[in-house]
Amino acid sequence: LLFFSFTCFIIATMLSVWLVLVSCMDFLLYSSAEEGLEFPSFDGRDRVLNVNERNYKKALKKYDMMCLLYHEPLPSDKELQQQFHMGEMVLELAAQVLEDKDIGFGLVDSHKDAKVAKKLGLEEEGSIYVFKDERVIEFDGELSADTLVEFLLDLLEDPVELISNPMEQRAFERMDEDIRLIGYFKGEDSEHYKAFQSTAEKFQPYVKFFATFDKGVAKQLTLKMNEIDFYEPFMDEPVTIPGKPNTEEEIVDFVNQHRRPTLRKLRAEDMFETWEDDMDGIHIVAFAEEEDPDGYEFLEILKEVARDNTKNPDLSIVWIDPDEFPLLTTYWEKTFKVDLFRPQIGVVNVTDADSVWLNMPNDEALPSAEELEDWIEDVLSGKVNTEDDDDDDDDDDYDDNDDDNCIDSVYFND
Repeated sequence: LLFFSFTCFIIATMLSVWLVLVSCMDFLLYSSAEEGLEFPSFDGRDRVLNVNERNYKKALKKYDMMCLLYHEPLPSDKELQQQFHMGEMVLELAAQVLEDKDIGFGLVDSHKDAKVAKKLGLEEEGSIYVFKDERVIEFDGELSADTLVEFLLDLLEDPVELISNPMEQRAFERMDEDIRLIGYFKGEDSEHYKAFQSTAEKFQPYVKFFATFDKGVAKQLTLKMNEIDFYEPFMDEPVTIPGKPNTEEEIVDFVNQHRRPTLRKLRAEDMFETWEDDMDGIHIVAFAEEEDPDGYEFLEILKEVARDNTKNPDLSIVWIDPDEFPLLTTYWEKTFKVDLFRPQIGVVNVTDADSVWLNMPNDEALPSAEELEDWIEDVLSGKVNTEDDDDDDDDDDYDDNDDDNCIDSVYFND
């Protein structure tokens, strides 16, 4: 229910914004005195195919990549029709922008083209599937042209990026928001590098893969020949995949086992994949604006907690920066009944949107890492949960632990 409402809100909000942008785009383009900043607007030419049993094989052969929106039949309700056409326009604009990139775009009707959908392995209505070589990649990001275009451009890049000098190494080390792997190999002809490269293709673009053939770079990263390090987001130190040199199967298994980070950021390009990857129906969610002093401080506390508990398989915190989702801020505040001008952390039930949030009064200091860990332990043990009622006496029991603790009390939202 929460996921459905969450998705519908995004679509409805984006529809309103889209209509405003379309009506104003020509004015903006012609009124601008500067060249080089003309945002693309739909030129009226249809590029998106209606994919059916007669043309789907030809379409897949024609393009290096094929991007398909698997959708329900066109509804009779006008509002739902507008939402459908908005999704279609996202594909049209993306197809226009990427016209020279050998990427095809199409629509597959779940009823009229059910046979095609079954042959192609399309299952979830409303989802976008990308066909590249022998792979099918589901796009789990925000349905917007810029996010989709960025996703597809990432898929066009080489699955493994090479690190060849200290400057590139420093750039790699600053990518702390991403899951990433780096390996040290003899060269491109190495069978162990080829296994690494083949693995990268399976996870592209959601997991970043890097490699170096440079002895100096490898020394700085403390990598031995044919060794692969796995970096979890926001962690200071990597984990080395045991048993080098590793086979493709070993690397795949390791990534799958470690893919859920202790602390991860909600991002437009994979927001639904993250949201659907809940822990027994709940998420521990933290809101913090990285550019805000309080938000930055709270984020650093979260990182410290994550680093101290990185070996706990039951802990996964989703960090959301409200600045990156301005269209959703009001929705989140109304749904969760929290003030997002201040850092917040709570437990969210993804089924019914019930939530319980840590009480952090505006006039008090942010909780320390130790205090936050105590609260998280109560969440993981079930002492703090979204099923409690407002009238429960659990708060009194919780307060008895330490009357001076600023995070002793919690408030519940049903």
